[in-house]
Amino acid sequence: MASLGSLKDKKLMEVKRGELPSWIMMWNFTPSGIAGAFQRGSYWYYNKYINVQKGSISGINMVLAAYVVFSYCISYKELKHEQQRKYH
Repeated sequence: MASLGSLKDKKLMEVKRGELPSWIMMWNFTPSGIAGAFQRGSYWYYNKYINVQKGSISGINMVLAAYVVFSYCISYKELKHEQQRKYH
């Protein structure tokens, strides 16, 4: 098994199945650690899709698509209740 120092630097696709539980347990589950993870993710997304030299509308489209799916999931119960039904 790899040493813990090198395991911490690995990305998800580089971690072997046997190392996965110990790799997950190295994460920082404190509120500041979770906030830092969201901040790193937002910086990564912004730099990869928004702040590019030859940009397109794809980055904004992904955010809008995620919003539509999230909104649909939230209101699914009401939409299912109002669905047209065939009574026979």
